[in-house]
Amino acid sequence: MKQLNISQKNEETSKQQKAKTPKTLLQNIVKIIELAEDSKLSDEFYQKAKPNINFVAKNMNLTPNQAVIFALFIEKSDDNRICISDLSKFLGCKNIKTICMMTDIDELEKRRIVRCCRSNDRLTYRVPLDVINAVKQNTVYLPKKTQNLNTYELFNHIERLFDEKTEKELTQSSLLEEFNSLMDDNPTLVFCKQMKDYKVICSKRDFLLLLFFCHSLINKDDDNVAFYDMDEIYDSNSLFRRVKSELRNGEHYLLEDNIIEYNNDSGFEDKDHFKLTAKTKEKLFEEIEVKAHLAKNKKDLILHKDITVKQLYYNEREKKQIEQLSSLLQPENFVAVQENLHKNGMRKGFAAIFYGAPGTGKTESVYQIARTTGRDIMAVDISQTKSCWFGESEKRIKEVFEKYRAMVKSNDIAPILLFNEADGVIGKRKENTSGSVAQTENAIQNIILQEMENLEGILIATTNLTQNLDKAFERRFLFKIEFDTPSLESKKMIWRTMLPDLSDTDAVQLADSYDFSGGQIENITRKYTVDTILNGTKPSIETINDFCKTEFFNKDTGIKKIGFNRN
Repeated sequence: MKQLNISQKNEETSKQQKAKTPKTLLQNIVKIIELAEDSKLSDEFYQKAKPNINFVAKNMNLTPNQAVIFALFIEKSDDNRICISDLSKFLGCKNIKTICMMTDIDELEKRRIVRCCRSNDRLTYRVPLDVINAVKQNTVYLPKKTQNLNTYELFNHIERLFDEKTEKELTQSSLLEEFNSLMDDNPTLVFCKQMKDYKVICSKRDFLLLLFFCHSLINKDDDNVAFYDMDEIYDSNSLFRRVKSELRNGEHYLLEDNIIEYNNDSGFEDKDHFKLTAKTKEKLFEEIEVKAHLAKNKKDLILHKDITVKQLYYNEREKKQIEQLSSLLQPENFVAVQENLHKNGMRKGFAAIFYGAPGTGKTESVYQIARTTGRDIMAVDISQTKSCWFGESEKRIKEVFEKYRAMVKSNDIAPILLFNEADGVIGKRKENTSGSVAQTENAIQNIILQEMENLEGILIATTNLTQNLDKAFERRFLFKIEFDTPSLESKKMIWRTMLPDLSDTDAVQLADSYDFSGGQIENITRKYTVDTILNGTKPSIETINDFCKTEFFNKDTGIKKIGFNRN
């Protein structure tokens, strides 16, 4: 029998180990983890795991120690706040042994394989999802390229950097370093060229604030920056307080050099809110780029092409007013009228209010007008504009109009700004303004009134409670269209449209018996459909009448009715 010497034995063992070594990154990481648990990173562990460690190290261009640490992070990757002590517990060793490997952990962070949060003098780590997905796909994670970007790609990277700063994964200085690297990687971009000019004349903290204003405008469509937006970008509270004081007192360099300015959307200088000046925007952003960016952002719009066709029936007076408004909003008519108004020194914008009982078709009329005139809708959720935080509500309503102005500028056909169920913001102003809530509501109304004066697009508000409408709003609404409950003939047509199987006689009986709005007739139709599906047969006229009767609360109790039944 042939005898093997020690060298041959080692070579044979190596071949056997290679033959047993898994073929994917994930499989080798699993093996490393199995061997590493409670191993205290002993020499025996390194010997047993050597083929797996070498596989990961070679494929990911890591050192053996970095490969082991990476495997440990992958094991804990379901936790967004991994501590060094977590790794030590898993290994069964003292923290000091893991701390000795911090240089390797720092290298993993530089390569963006792990991210570190430095909060309250405590380090925690996470593994980015892109890294986890790369391991699962047996590919080596490579950070997204930062060279030869276009402007939109550049701002995607800037957004990521500010997100990481908010999560305390970047310090103030490292954020600036990352941005400087981005500028160096993209020297031909106009934005980078101009920012380099600003960098020469600005201090680091001022330059960072300017960068934040640019990020806010392009990535958030927000040209109204408040102090509470800025507090995350500085590491030191004392530094932020100093910046805040300089801004409020008009002594900040960006204000003095007309790079930013106070926001004055409400007609007065607001020393808590700021925006880039027109001069700065012109210098930093080629107009076509900003317009294209804003035009691409359709997330806040209801697109006219997505609105379902719906037949609406109006009383004669309503019909004439809706037809007139629809004709005005046809693109060719709208442009001509606006030009004429502008020549005569009058406001170019149009505001309309649709008022009346619930279910009379106010909101649906806005949708159908938008569909037929080819206009998208920017719908505002009034409840979302109100905040319990002092000053936040005003900021939100300003953001609405700022965003709408951008939409008007970036679209060939101006969208409709819809304030649905606007009672909460156009009601009578509070006379007693000693409370913060009353002050906030009055401030919101002042902003809306000022914005309506300067409006260049189309605002439509819907409301149920016109008797509570503030007088200051009345003259600002050019079209005031009241939606009554339908006439007998209109109700008959609605019944026949929604329930085509009804006979003329039954349609007339239902129209005459119940003073329903279109919305209430639609409710009955839905009950009819549900009953048909459940029972397999279409409900009789008697059943439909029963449905109609249950559309009211018990009228004998004196509880308010849903609808208006004739007595």
